[in-house]
Amino acid sequence: MPEISRRALGALVGGSAVGAVAGTSTGAEAVPAERPFRARPGAGSGRRPNVLVILGDDLGWADLSSYGAPHIRTPNLDRLARQGVRFTDAYSGSSTCSPTRFSLYTGRYPGRTKGGLAEPIADRSQGLDPHHPTLASLLQKAGYATALIGKWHCGWLPDYSPTKSGWDEFFGNHGGVLEYFSKLGQLGDYDLYEGDAEYKDLRYYTTVLTERAVEYVGRDHDRPWLLNLNFTTPHWPWLAEGDEETGAGIAAKIRAATSQAEVSKALNHYDGGSVAKYTQMVESLDAAVGEVLAALRRSGQEENTVVLFASDNGGERWSYLWPLSGQKFSLQEGGIRVPAILRWPARIDGHQVSHEPNFSPDWTATLLELAGARPDPAYPLDGTSLAGYLLRGERLPERDLFWRVRGNRALRRGDWKYYRDDKGTDHLYNLAADSREQADLAPDEPELLTALKASWEKTAAGLLPYPG
Repeated sequence: MPEISRRALGALVGGSAVGAVAGTSTGAEAVPAERPFRARPGAGSGRRPNVLVILGDDLGWADLSSYGAPHIRTPNLDRLARQGVRFTDAYSGSSTCSPTRFSLYTGRYPGRTKGGLAEPIADRSQGLDPHHPTLASLLQKAGYATALIGKWHCGWLPDYSPTKSGWDEFFGNHGGVLEYFSKLGQLGDYDLYEGDAEYKDLRYYTTVLTERAVEYVGRDHDRPWLLNLNFTTPHWPWLAEGDEETGAGIAAKIRAATSQAEVSKALNHYDGGSVAKYTQMVESLDAAVGEVLAALRRSGQEENTVVLFASDNGGERWSYLWPLSGQKFSLQEGGIRVPAILRWPARIDGHQVSHEPNFSPDWTATLLELAGARPDPAYPLDGTSLAGYLLRGERLPERDLFWRVRGNRALRRGDWKYYRDDKGTDHLYNLAADSREQADLAPDEPELLTALKASWEKTAAGLLPYPG
């Protein structure tokens, strides 16, 4: 087994995670050991890559077998990790759905824009300003074809839509949650669209999205493309393929609802789910990703396609998050640390692991640079491109990762994390030694706490204030 850094220890949970770090397989197949990341300078043809960004929804950091889940089998995502780089210290841009999507689409803190202040967006009054540049619009200007398939959650029609924000094509849902068969969403109405028109398909949603993505990557493209593939799996309600009867019960409650609260209660599915059902959902996500990657391979585009897989925020009530504390909605590690895997065979070797901290806006900056596109100088990015690190072996600059939500605040600098809880108490943790955030070092390191707090305050001062 190769030497394991302290940061990697967080991934050593159960036999599956030990196998991931050591490079062994949970089956009979033996694979090379996972080694610390090293760039491969000078590789590649110079052609601009396709970009495939796949998001799971509320998928926890340790919900993949390659990240430690002892009871969930994710062979396709584990294979993707073996073929590229597995990031142990990757973070979402926020602790809920739509703010993270704002940060990924714009490369900026959610608080830079009015719509990003909603945590998450819950009505038609809020959304991503169509005039704001996005990853899609910037790549579109650089000559890319662009498409978004799946969950948008950055505003509803008529004012907001992916096709108004740089994506040439859209097939999916506008809201944050829907019943997987009826497609009834969080506003109580039907929410599956092709472009700006309703599209009727009452099959299991993950299956429908997978078919669309397979078709898109298999096309005879005449230029490089960006596909954002945003699954709703494994977000509630807790439904897997074959659960039509349970889904029909939820749909009936939505149709009978007389208030938004009743719609939300039906979709939240508090009286449903289990560890076994959640396992089914994660494994169905893995199978769906496997189908899309197989289609990419058949198309002959695999070698020069950047594939990024991540989650939009930390895990939920059935997630396997050990050893992290907290979950979705919180800025503790369990609410924002996510699995992240990057593969680009033409330029980056496989069987690698990176412990460099990064978060959603970094990936926006990275993908723009890899594609040869430029950010809009009027909307400076808050993310740092990892392209120099990934392709040329350059050291990443020292920087802070910053989060702000209504109830929490957090900032990470190196191994240190400043965190203020919902009671207003400030904490300081050394994540290399304590990824579970249990040993509060604030009393022992008052000067460091003051410095990190001051950095957080300086960044927050440049953001929009919360309404009310």
